[in-house]
Amino acid sequence: MRKLINAPADVVSDALRGLAAAHPSLNVDPDGGTVVRADAPRAGKVALVSGGGSGHEPLHAGFVGHGMLDAACCGEVFTSPVPDQIIAATMAVDGGAGVVHLVKNYTGDVMNFQLAAELAEDEDIEVTSVIVNDDVAVEDSTFTAGRRGTGATLFVEKIAGALAEEGAALDAVAAVAREVNERSRSFGVAISPCTVPAAGTPTFELAEDEMELGIGIHGEPGRERVEIGTAAEIVAASLSAIDADMPLSGSEVLVLVNGMGGTPLIEQYIAYAAAAEWLEGHGATVVRRLVGPYVTSLEMAGCMISVCRMTPDLTRLWDAPVETPGLRWGR
Repeated sequence: MRKLINAPADVVSDALRGLAAAHPSLNVDPDGGTVVRADAPRAGKVALVSGGGSGHEPLHAGFVGHGMLDAACCGEVFTSPVPDQIIAATMAVDGGAGVVHLVKNYTGDVMNFQLAAELAEDEDIEVTSVIVNDDVAVEDSTFTAGRRGTGATLFVEKIAGALAEEGAALDAVAAVAREVNERSRSFGVAISPCTVPAAGTPTFELAEDEMELGIGIHGEPGRERVEIGTAAEIVAASLSAIDADMPLSGSEVLVLVNGMGGTPLIEQYIAYAAAAEWLEGHGATVVRRLVGPYVTSLEMAGCMISVCRMTPDLTRLWDAPVETPGLRWGR
């Protein structure tokens, strides 16, 4: 195992110390595993809290800031945060208007956020939970009942965060988060595995001429292992799976070509060129796009494509100013 770490047990806390040093606008608790906007709580503003296992950076801690999340809870690598972390973050950001929990559909995350929401009720904090389940690769997986929550989590956090920043009420913020989730689909492909520091060995094995179609963001198996293809073939397989589940023809779409952590940007742009051509050829209009490693799986190589069918209002909220370590425009 070759990794730029001090010790496997300290990976998350060491990374959070680095985040705190690099971004003094955030309140970071490296040992508690929480990241909170420095200006929180803001009276009268609906707060957004998300989180999950670490190893997917910049998701979620890198999306804390103006126009996105108010707080993130960072579990150990590929491990859900515990309820104590989530309730601490929830209490830190509650400004009296309620809190939305944005939860990727993984069994541990869903259970722990639900427990934290019950604890919040005891503190007279109104919490609404929104589950993200955008992955079309498998109906159930190693870690989920139902579809996994993956790349579209970024869409949900950005657009709901923008509406909350405008001062919308709790129900409206939760509703737009659910709308974005319902309009979004994702599909991922791995061409090499990742290695969890504490384990020290790859999460799965692939031969040089193989790729895994439909992987999750923890290295869990996908729907099929096949001979490795070109970028255009990988993109076509991904978008065909999305289109079969949610027809894209005639839609205005937001597209994310997401590097999984081990794929250079030059290859991600090759994939985006193929994605733009595929979508245009199948009757969709790309109105917004994002290319880069935003929802990663340590150093796994490959990409995930996420698509959201936009409305004018969703596009307006996507364009709204955002200032976080991982996403920034308009300010």
